[in-house]
Amino acid sequence: MDYTDFIDYLRYEKRVSPHTVTAYEHDLSQFFSFLQEKLAINQLSYVNTEDIRTWIISLLEDESLQAKSVNRKVSAVRAFYRYKLKIKELSVNPTLTLHAPKIPKKLPQYVDQKDMEHLFADIPFEDTFEGLRDRTILELFYATGMRLSELLNLKIQDIHLQDNTIKVLGKRNKERLVPFGNRLSELLTMYLGNLEKKFVEGTKNNYIFVTANGEQLYPKAVYRIVRKYLDMVTTIDKRSPHVIRHTFATHLLNNGADLNAIKTILGHSSLAATQVYTHNSIEKLKSIYKQAHPRA
Repeated sequence: MDYTDFIDYLRYEKRVSPHTVTAYEHDLSQFFSFLQEKLAINQLSYVNTEDIRTWIISLLEDESLQAKSVNRKVSAVRAFYRYKLKIKELSVNPTLTLHAPKIPKKLPQYVDQKDMEHLFADIPFEDTFEGLRDRTILELFYATGMRLSELLNLKIQDIHLQDNTIKVLGKRNKERLVPFGNRLSELLTMYLGNLEKKFVEGTKNNYIFVTANGEQLYPKAVYRIVRKYLDMVTTIDKRSPHVIRHTFATHLLNNGADLNAIKTILGHSSLAATQVYTHNSIEKLKSIYKQAHPRA
């Protein structure tokens, strides 16, 4: 049961990433080893749906594997069979009626409101250009809920201080205007003034957030900045730019903001993507109820 032609197809025709090729190669090797060693099947045409289900059950019984990893392995096998049908080496696809295991939905992690207030009120930032830049990045994430890629691609002309809005280029090149408050307006005014003084001849391509050399800031640098400061105020597992996006949305909802307004500000294409934050609010209500109700 050879799958090297499928791997070559992925690598040279589909041009998928080397990481994906390696993962699929490993998953298929594991699949065929199971068929041969556990079920004594040595020909692809002998494999039926029940055989594949038996393999999936064996994966689910492995406590070290999460449902997400099992789903990826199932996807690799499905893709392999689709390819074999395409080149007419098989006439039946035994994966058609398979159901992948459900992945439990995790609530988005977020930083408590008091911890964010502590960050901006009490945590010192260096009295340098980089220190002011780092504070502006954190304040901007929390004030607008924008994505990391959106922040990195902001240009000076995208900031409208006269009416406190930012033009953001989101997914699929969709533009949206995001409002912000006076506190961020003052900080942006200060930062942009420092930026102009430090780079008199202008930064490369007018990017707002830059390195010490005026080059566009890169994702790893922002991750380090966010991690550094969130480490000082919270113990949640994830401390990333996207967590601040979750924090922004959750705090807005907890303080009475309309769900459709949050959807627009975040740049979500559907309300379903925004509704996940309502679960965080419900969990907060449950916690308050347990603490406050005498018979909870």
